[in-house]
Amino acid sequence: MSLPSAKILAIESSCDETAAAVIQDGRFLLSSVVASQMEIHARFGGVFPEVASRQHVLSIAPVINQALGDAGIQLADVDAIAVTQGPGLAGSLVVGLNAAKGLALGANKPLIGVNHLEGHIYSSWLSESGKDQAPEPPQFPLMALLVSGGHTELNLMTDHLTYQRLGATLDDAAGEAFDKTARLLGLPYPGGPSIQLAAEGGDPTAFQFPIARTEHPWDFSFSGIKTAVLREVRRMEAENRAVPVADMAASFQFTVVQTLLVKTLQAAREFNAKEILIAGGVSANKALRNAFLSQSEFKVNIPKFVYCTDNAAMIAAAGFFKFARGDRSGMDMDVIPTWPLL
Repeated sequence: MSLPSAKILAIESSCDETAAAVIQDGRFLLSSVVASQMEIHARFGGVFPEVASRQHVLSIAPVINQALGDAGIQLADVDAIAVTQGPGLAGSLVVGLNAAKGLALGANKPLIGVNHLEGHIYSSWLSESGKDQAPEPPQFPLMALLVSGGHTELNLMTDHLTYQRLGATLDDAAGEAFDKTARLLGLPYPGGPSIQLAAEGGDPTAFQFPIARTEHPWDFSFSGIKTAVLREVRRMEAENRAVPVADMAASFQFTVVQTLLVKTLQAAREFNAKEILIAGGVSANKALRNAFLSQSEFKVNIPKFVYCTDNAAMIAAAGFFKFARGDRSGMDMDVIPTWPLL
C-alpha cells in the first residue's frame, strides 16, 4: 500500500468518552482530547445510554475545537475526517457521526467511517515522538489479541487492514468478566481498575479458578471463572466468613491473564507471527502487560495506557490507512451499533 502524507481529524463517541484527535501520516500525534463521563456513570454502576448521548451533545464541539487548536491547525488544513461508525451505543455514535458529517460537508473534506475495534488495533501505531525519534511500527504478520469490555478475539494480521479471525469468546468477554466479578466482590465500577487495585494486596495462588477448555483451540470462555467466583462468595457468606477480596481478585486476575497469554503465544507460534499486538481497554491491565512483556519469545506491541481506552487518536490512525487505500464514505453513512471486525 502506497502511503501518502496526510493529516486526519478523527471523532470518537462510541460509548461514554467524547474524543477528537489529529494524527499525521497514521502515526504521529498532533493532538488528542478526551472528555470522560466516568464519574457521571459511576453512580449507575455502568454506562447509562441516554445520559451518555446527552453528554456527547454538550462536549462534542468544545472537544473538536480543542483538538484542532492543540494541533495548531484549522479545519481547512486536514486531509480527511474519520469517525467511529460502530460498534457502540447507537445514541452516542449518532452524535459523533453527525458532527463529522457536518464538518466534512462544510469544509468539503473526505469522510471515512471507522470500525471502533479496528481503531483499537491501530493504537499500537501511535507515536508521540517526531518522525526521526519514532519507534519502529509493528511488523507483519502480527498476532493481534483484541481484549475489551465487549470483545475478546485473536486475529492474524498479514498486512494493513487485513485480518483473519482465529478465535473469539464464546460467552463473556474478558472485560465483562472483570466488571461482573468486581460487582460480586463489592468493588466499584469500572471493574477492571478495581480488580487490579484489589489484587495488588492479594495472593494469586489462593484460589484455583478454572481455565475453560474450548473445542476450538483459539476460542475463549470466561463465564466459568465468573461462576466459580460467585460460588466461592456464596459459600463463604453461608458460613458467615469474610470474603478475602484481595486474594479472590488476585486469583481471578491471574487466571484470566494466563488464559489470554497461553492462547496468544500458542497461536503466534502456530501461524508464524513475527510479533504480537494487544489492543482494547483490558490491555491497560498491569498484570496482563507484565505477563506479555516478561516473555522473550515475541516482541509485544502494547499502546501507552492513555491509548488503551477509548480515544480518537486510534480512530485517526485507522482512518489514515483507510484513506490511503482509497476508502471514502458517503453522507448517507449510518451508525452500525453491532459491527464485528470481520
